[in-house]
Amino acid sequence: MSGLLSVADALARILAAIPGPVEAETVAVQSAAGRTLAADLAATRTQPPFPASAMDGYAVRAADIAPVPASLRLIGTSAAGHGFSGTLGPGEAVRIFTGAPVPAGADAILIQENAEADGETVTAREPVAEGRFLRRAGLDFREGDTLLRAGETLDARRLALAASAGHAALPVRRRPRLAVLATGDELVRPGERPEWDQIVASNGLALAALGQEAGAETIDLGIAADDTGALRDAVGRARTAGADLLVTLGGASVGDHDLVQAALGAEGMELGFWRVALRPGKPLMHGRLGPMLVIGLPGNPVSSIVCGLLFVVPALRALLGDPRAGEDRSEPALLGRDMPENDARQDYLRARLETAPDRLPVVHPETRQDSSMLSVLGASEALLIRPPHAPPARAGDPCRIIRLDRRIV
Repeated sequence: MSGLLSVADALARILAAIPGPVEAETVAVQSAAGRTLAADLAATRTQPPFPASAMDGYAVRAADIAPVPASLRLIGTSAAGHGFSGTLGPGEAVRIFTGAPVPAGADAILIQENAEADGETVTAREPVAEGRFLRRAGLDFREGDTLLRAGETLDARRLALAASAGHAALPVRRRPRLAVLATGDELVRPGERPEWDQIVASNGLALAALGQEAGAETIDLGIAADDTGALRDAVGRARTAGADLLVTLGGASVGDHDLVQAALGAEGMELGFWRVALRPGKPLMHGRLGPMLVIGLPGNPVSSIVCGLLFVVPALRALLGDPRAGEDRSEPALLGRDMPENDARQDYLRARLETAPDRLPVVHPETRQDSSMLSVLGASEALLIRPPHAPPARAGDPCRIIRLDRRIV
């Protein structure tokens, strides 16, 4: 379609307009969940710091129990946090528990199921190979090893690794400030009673939630009326708040009441592009207002949420320094029904998934795809992607989907 950007080109232009990630700050490891690392993280210690037992049993010399049965003299106990400080000699054993230091002189662990203890003596019923059930020092990592990379999101497993590596505080990117502005005389806030010709604003909440999931701090600019002065005032509040990204909802088209683009232009916005070859979401706007990135989304709820996933989330991840911000998040699937030829716009169709452990998911697009219908989006599990000019397809043909129930980062 003449004058319309492809989805890929639109995303590339948005990401190219971001000069770099936001500043770094240091936070306690206990407060770093969901944050994004600002620098590579190296281990400050070795783990385990000593040879450790992988099982409950007895620390022994493998050669002493090569022929069995073999009786050994118990000379002590090694438990986690209470290691045995002596040295194991020929014909000796130390009672040991999982995670405890292996005493000097021992080279294997005789598990307790294969041993019989009697007072100060333990009898081995099975031989054990040298090194068996013994974790060498540094098995997990060594001091100086790079364990995590800049741009990674600190989830539970990465936080555990960082703490184990000796870090009490972590360098992270500050949360990008996402300002969200809904526009339109027809909107009221959730909880307010709409007049007969009004509706409840819902997509502002959705975009704020997407932003928070992606790692942003959100600024609610409320609802601006279809009035240039009100719109310019809201934009001014976003600038005063130091927003890194302003997302407007509705009013970016060319109707008599679509004033957002004009108001932003009056504030000095440099327009990057307007209109993208996708459905839902063709009237999408991008520009810069000084240091603030601007993305204008359609007002229809489904359109704004789909475009939020496709463009706003990657922009926020780029602001956080995530090197995978622009990566393709789609995955393969199989069509669940026949599909007609597509036109010049890339479709993102709400769909249900049929899954089984031994095959690709089968995607069933909903029959109703009107961009105002949140009930259909709420019941959907994925977006089926139909490229521009895609030929007719049959049930069982390969396709691509974006899962809606998968974490953003």
